[in-house]
Amino acid sequence: MHEKEVTTVQKKWLIYGAYGYTGELIAREAKKRGMRPVLAGRNPDKLKPLGEELQLETRVFPVGPAAAESLSDIALVLHCAGPFQKTSAPMIRACLEAGADYLDITGEISVFEHSFAQNAAAKEADITVCSGVGFDVIPTDCTALKLKELMPDAESLSLGFDSNSGISPGTFKTMIEGMGSGSAERRDGQIIPVPLGSQRRMIDFGRGTRSSIGIPWGDVSTAFYTTGIPNISAWIPMKKSRILGARIFSRTGSILTLPFVQKTLKNWVERRVSGPDETLRAGAPAYIWGEAVNAEGVVQTVRIQTANVYDVTVYGALKAASRLLDGDFPSGSFTPAALFGAELIEQLPGSGKFEVETVYPG
Repeated sequence: MHEKEVTTVQKKWLIYGAYGYTGELIAREAKKRGMRPVLAGRNPDKLKPLGEELQLETRVFPVGPAAAESLSDIALVLHCAGPFQKTSAPMIRACLEAGADYLDITGEISVFEHSFAQNAAAKEADITVCSGVGFDVIPTDCTALKLKELMPDAESLSLGFDSNSGISPGTFKTMIEGMGSGSAERRDGQIIPVPLGSQRRMIDFGRGTRSSIGIPWGDVSTAFYTTGIPNISAWIPMKKSRILGARIFSRTGSILTLPFVQKTLKNWVERRVSGPDETLRAGAPAYIWGEAVNAEGVVQTVRIQTANVYDVTVYGALKAASRLLDGDFPSGSFTPAALFGAELIEQLPGSGKFEVETVYPG
């Protein structure tokens, strides 16, 4: 049975995928803070050296039908092993069976939709399920809720970010898997696929107006559950020449979904991509932007600057894990902002405060 009344010091929690780029960052920061997560994954050769270095317990097991056995004494799982489209569902299933709260750092729309579909099962198992407790999607999700609080009658919501962050191997592989699938937005409450490069506009994310492109970011899913706003799009800055290239790419992207092409690209990532180091992360903050519009044409804009995207993931994941372990939160499926409030992003190291701007029509 999931015992929410036991104290934090008695609760065991687990980081799955602890030897991946982001998982290791989280594990190392957790140890610095005096936390003692169990480190887990399926590769003993990568896991055990990390466990020995950090002097933390390790568990080797694959994500699959038998995973619940390895979670029998675990109160919370922080899942960091992608691609989440393949690993999230079986790990949530294991958490439901074991009675362990579930967190992950995904940014994939399909994973979010699956997580929300587990709401009834999570309530029955008395666990909390919350996907996206990293940069995907804490900053934009909190921005969405802030805008909803400022404009309760909003009919459309646009969210986005601008950052010069590097990229980790896991994120690169997830991008490869999504190649050829195009973009997406939410219209009248429904998620609709749209051609990549077809959504274009000028946006000031916080450091000057730039040409921007719509992307299939997780908020297309999560922001609807957080706010109830029926029309949602997500954006990043991109040069106009590259937007044109994206439109051309969207017509030929199906080639990149072929298995041998995917395998070749992932092998290249394995050999060549190591992820941004601490110096690069420290010098590359993120700029978050959100815009809500109501039927009268009033435009409400919110901006906030945060730490680097990977640092936000580390801070956000540990904040979410700590609060769940310490508090008495409701069971069911939630977004980060719905569970912890819009102020969550302001509480993370390196974050500023929300800046609000209102423009009236005419």
